Formats: sequence, structure tokens, C-alpha cells
Amino acid sequence: MSALVLIHGAWHGAWCWRRVLPGLRDAGHSAHAVTLTGVGERAHLLRPDLRLRDHIADVLGLIEAEELDDLVLVGHSYGGLVMTGVADALLARGLKPRHLVYVDAVTPHPGESWSSQHAPDTVRARLQAAAQRPDGAMPPPDAAVFGLDGADRDWVNRRQTPQPAGVYQDRLDFDAARIAALPRTFIDCTAPALPTIAVMRERVRREPGWQVVELATGHDPMISAPEALVALLLDCAR
Repeated sequence: MSALVLIHGAWHGAWCWRRVLPGLRDAGHSAHAVTLTGVGERAHLLRPDLRLRDHIADVLGLIEAEELDDLVLVGHSYGGLVMTGVADALLARGLKPRHLVYVDAVTPHPGESWSSQHAPDTVRARLQAAAQRPDGAMPPPDAAVFGLDGADRDWVNRRQTPQPAGVYQDRLDFDAARIAALPRTFIDCTAPALPTIAVMRERVRREPGWQVVELATGHDPMISAPEALVALLLDCAR
């Protein structure tokens, strides 16, 4: 059986996978959700100098501490950038992940950052919002932009925490050929489709080597469509 490592997106934490973990474990897999430094229950560790490399180290630390192998890496949103860095580091050590699953996520090219394909107005607004805060972090958006409403929207709004701004423009250098040789799936959340993922949706359909699966839900499928997401992740873990 595989070990699935779930990497959340911006403003979230391991808490967002709560509805997904039982289904993966009930199927016989080990499943681990990591919280990146500075958010979620680790929000007390927020500091201005946090960088992308720190979040990559968080995931590598989990993999090492739990002695995981036969890895299926799952990255949501910003977590796709982190996951790519993790996979590249593992490959450099001679460890080959079984599958990379990008859940409505950043699918970077070498030298790109999370912000690289965002509209200039989006980049400016996020950096200005961070600059106005004493902690220098980017405040979370209303969860309605993720297609959530009612109790789910309220729950996510309560749990979100400011995102370390230092990771927003950090560029990731990696071996593109090594990553391209791995099985890669992009789960495209289409209803509603989050605008900041638009370039990635087009990219994975244009470039070779991608399996693209559409899911008729919003940007947080682990909350709005957990059973459907579990089924897709189990397919990738086979």
C-alpha cells in the first residue's frame, strides 16, 4: 500500500484534510497531512523570514520522521509548488515518488514562483495587504471564493490563518526532466473555477505527460467534495 502525503494550500493547514484522511486509511493506505510552518496550528511560528524552502523542509521532515516510502504526494493550490520542490529533493536523493497529484494546484516551470502567473493587480493587492499588517503576512480571503457556502464557508473562515508573504514570490529551481518523468495528475476543480489557477489549467492540457481529471466542485474539494476526491486519490495510489 502507498503512503499519501497531503500538502495544503495557502491560508489552510492539515485541518482541511479532515474529511479525506479516513477514506484513504480505510482503503488500507497510510495518509499523512502536514501543516506548513506559520499557518494552521503552527501559526504561532509565523515570522517575516519564512520562505518556500522552509515549507519544502516541513514536508521532507515528515517523510523522514515517519520513514515513508512508496509515496503519493498530493499538493493543493500553493501546495503544488511545495510538492514539486519536495519531489525534486527526493529524486536527488534517489527516492522516486509513485505519483504526484496536483489538486487545483500550481504546476510550476523551473524558475517560477507561486505569484508568477498571477495578474499584476492580484500580486499588487496581496503584497500591499501584507505590508499593512504587523506580521507582514497575507490575510486570508473569504472562503466563498473557493465555492464554499453555509456551514462549510463558516468553518473554513474560522480556521484560515494569514499566509507567510515571503513564500509568495520565491522562485523554485528544479530539474524539470526528472519531474516530467513521474506520473502526474491534475485535478481541475471547475464549479466554480478559481481564476488564479487558470494558467495552470491551460498548461496541463497543453503539455505532455499529464492526466487531467475534472471535478465539478470548487477550489477546496477536500471540503466540498471529499468522497469524490478520495476516489480520485485512491485511483492515483493504485
